[in-house]
Amino acid sequence: MELSILAALNAARQARKGSLLATYLATGRSEVLIEGDTWPEGLREAAEKALRTGKSGTVDIEGASVFLNVHLPPPRVVAIGAVHITQALARLAPVVGYDLTIIDPRTAFATPERFEGVDLVADWPEDVLPQRPLDAYTALAAVTHDPKIDDFALAEGLRRGCFYVGALGSRKTHAKRLERLAALGLSETQLSGIRAPIGLDIGASSPEEIALAIMAEIVQAFRRRALSGDAA
Repeated sequence: MELSILAALNAARQARKGSLLATYLATGRSEVLIEGDTWPEGLREAAEKALRTGKSGTVDIEGASVFLNVHLPPPRVVAIGAVHITQALARLAPVVGYDLTIIDPRTAFATPERFEGVDLVADWPEDVLPQRPLDAYTALAAVTHDPKIDDFALAEGLRRGCFYVGALGSRKTHAKRLERLAALGLSETQLSGIRAPIGLDIGASSPEEIALAIMAEIVQAFRRRALSGDAA
């Protein structure tokens, strides 16, 4: 492998960006496609499909066999709030391949006994997230109902380009939330990216069902995310 290709793949990995190495089997010529860049027209459709599914394989591009080798950062969920919903989310997220971190400054809720084996941080989001930054391979779910805890994390999720940003609460609660976040400098376009009420509409009632609805919406957002610079 050429050093320039290896350097490009390593840079993408360190930046937690998806990348793809396309190798033309007849000639051995290779090129790297990085998520968010503008891609060659002939490769775009096949590359987007490979990156969305995370599956490597050989495809036919204009009569040539091309092997697409996919490299994806592990997706993760950052949940704001150590509540009953996140207890269920902690069981669901690993099942579908997502790392989970829970952040909540309320030490009465954020206890190791309630979240055994979970990456749990009992601190304020504004103190945690600068040290553990959000990114395009992170889903941010805010479920405390407390603006003092949720708002900073939501704003940070939008600014950092998280592939999913969702918040618990009624439409009336969300309308007030949008006013607060707009006052923090978030644009109307950014604010339109918040999923609220959070989760797919499956008629969820119990904390376990709400966690399922959230996880389903996160998976949907991940599989349908924009990839190339042209699609963004």
